[in-house]
Amino acid sequence: MGAVRTVTTAGERTEAAPALPEIAEPHKVAPRDARELTRLFFDRLDALEEGTREFQDARNTLIEMNMSLVRFAARRFRSRGDDMEDVVQVGTIGLIKAIDRFELSREVEFTTFAVPYIVGEIKRFFRDTTWAVHVPRRLQEARVELAKANEELSTRLGRAPKVSELAALMNLNEQQVVEAQIASNGYSSSSLDATIGGEDSGEGEAVLSDFIGAEDPGMELVEDLHALAPLLAGLEPRDRQILELRFGQELTQAQIGERLGVSQMHVSRLLNRTLGTLRAGLMSER
Repeated sequence: MGAVRTVTTAGERTEAAPALPEIAEPHKVAPRDARELTRLFFDRLDALEEGTREFQDARNTLIEMNMSLVRFAARRFRSRGDDMEDVVQVGTIGLIKAIDRFELSREVEFTTFAVPYIVGEIKRFFRDTTWAVHVPRRLQEARVELAKANEELSTRLGRAPKVSELAALMNLNEQQVVEAQIASNGYSSSSLDATIGGEDSGEGEAVLSDFIGAEDPGMELVEDLHALAPLLAGLEPRDRQILELRFGQELTQAQIGERLGVSQMHVSRLLNRTLGTLRAGLMSER
């Protein structure tokens, strides 16, 4: 069955199992054959040093041989309407986790062990990518990566990770991580008809819509005027006068020019310059 490899540990020389068979196209191995080969490859993984080329080759072959499990699990979610290629890719993550955690000593078939990992990863994918409101796809994808990074770092650090730590793991800048965190708020929503308060409140059922007032359009005007006050105070007296004549007294540019003794074109230039200054000041305040 091929050459025999020897493994030396702590000065003791022992014989290992026969070399693994060459599989040209692992993804085409029939499921029935894959079961026997999978056990053989797991048995060899136990004797190989993690991180070596031989270990990685055996692990990759296991992944490819068992992709039929991923496709089998993915078919259960066809009715969800998502791109099946995305579902298979996510299911592959579950398969890899199962391979990394499987032990022959469990005395259970790998298929039985792996399917819950695959299905669980796919369900997590739908949980993390089903949105209550429209969010740009790049932020949807960032949220999925954020959830994985949060889980990994929380397990590793034993606490909630900082934005800087998440950014380092995700290869993003901190602003992008914050955007993904904010976008996560669009994932779920509550119905306006949802009841609030316990059954013993004694006041009957109240719904969320009872506590949400209508937006007052005047509030934005108040905020703008409040922000404009210091900007107006910093203008030259003539610029403030032109604004008062144009918007307070509603004079035309020609009428303002006659009052100030300048041309209409000059009034237009001064007015545009002043409005540009105010606009820039407002934008810097937001």
